[in-house]
Amino acid sequence: MAASPLLLLVAAPLLLFLDLLPPPHAAAPARSSHTTRVFSVADYGAAGDGSRYDTAAIQAAINACGAAGGGRVLLPAPGDYLTATVHLRSGVLLDVAPGARLLGGTRQQDYPPESRRWYVVLAENTTGAGVTGGGEINGQGGAFVITPNAQKNVMVSWNATGDCEGDECRPRLVGFIDSKDVRIHDITLNHPAYWCLHLVRCDNSVIRNVSIIGDFDTPNNDGIDIEDSNNTIITDCHIDTGDDAICPKSSTGPVYNLTVTNCWIRTKSCAIKFGSASVFNFERLLFDNITIVDSHRGLGMQIRDGGNVSDVVFSNIKMRTRYYHPSWWGRAEPIYITTCPRHPGYKEGTISDVRFINISSVSENGVFLAGSRHGLLRNIKFKNVDLTYKRWTNYTGGLYDYRPGCQEMVKHRTGGMMLEHISGLEIDNVRMRWSKGSLKGWDVNPLLFRPSTIDGLSFHDWQSVDVQ
Repeated sequence: MAASPLLLLVAAPLLLFLDLLPPPHAAAPARSSHTTRVFSVADYGAAGDGSRYDTAAIQAAINACGAAGGGRVLLPAPGDYLTATVHLRSGVLLDVAPGARLLGGTRQQDYPPESRRWYVVLAENTTGAGVTGGGEINGQGGAFVITPNAQKNVMVSWNATGDCEGDECRPRLVGFIDSKDVRIHDITLNHPAYWCLHLVRCDNSVIRNVSIIGDFDTPNNDGIDIEDSNNTIITDCHIDTGDDAICPKSSTGPVYNLTVTNCWIRTKSCAIKFGSASVFNFERLLFDNITIVDSHRGLGMQIRDGGNVSDVVFSNIKMRTRYYHPSWWGRAEPIYITTCPRHPGYKEGTISDVRFINISSVSENGVFLAGSRHGLLRNIKFKNVDLTYKRWTNYTGGLYDYRPGCQEMVKHRTGGMMLEHISGLEIDNVRMRWSKGSLKGWDVNPLLFRPSTIDGLSFHDWQSVDVQ
């Protein structure tokens, strides 16, 4: 039987993106040749009692493994291995066995002097390094909470040296910097104090079957940050955390060829967010077969620093977005796409050729598509999209959130779609469903826009209907 046109429509971009990604040619031989080389940290004196630091034993095993040409460094179960920062080497796979935990230290002296290198597990300039094993890496994030708060925890900050500023001076959990052929799979990353998994200027990375669990009340505990990194696959991951779940950023270079598939996400911020660090371009990104549950925002782009976004596909996504306390960024939008300068005089980036295909949502707010005067949204397409609007929390609506920078928070009528500064918007088989009796604070208006800022609107098979 021939494939349906719809299946071909979704499959084609997926196959195209996968073809663009280079095969893991460097890592595959390493895995096969390293399977017989196992370096147990117990053989190097690790106690695994959760109270004595095992840093020296773990690092000695890593160094020996790297010197031997690579292999696996095993943290055997049962065991709680307390550590300061450990540094991976090329060809070394850190293997945390099921029932074993690697515990990050909670003292500032446990980490390198420079805050950019504050990670429990850190790989710099490596090839073929990774983390696996079925066990857990735990950042003991609860130890960094000064005041527990159901709205947002007050966190410790190690900013006394001046190396970093503000209240975000806390250690990340796992980081790969300037590395190639990164492999992270079959591992639980638990309770980070700050960002959880961070790739910086990495190439050819695969993140598979990773569970990320963060405190839902802790700020800045992002799930996966893909920064200036290219040719990345994220698949079969479960992310349940307080801040942005999957977050591409471009600070020192572009982000291209990122494929995210088969993931489940819950977050008090944005499930998938581009930026807001956006100095360089984002190109050829695919997000397919993703479930988003009770998140403050679904699919988001915050382009603030002059970078451009192009050739992005969101397909086969189901989501439910709701309000949380306004101290968290987000206003329950299922889709939130914005360009505007972070500061007056900054260059304005553009967003173009973005497709939303086979999307369904139940949300407490509408879709927000806001370009800027010199940073238009171009050639945006919605195809087979089902948007259901209802209210079930008691948080105040009627605000549009432009943060960071721009207009900040703006009082506004709430509609199904808010549109501004767009050139080319195609709506094909889109349904808006309005839940009767549960839309307090809404102006039940399908579209809100100023005609002077919009051109190239196209509608085909579009409906707006009331439902029970």
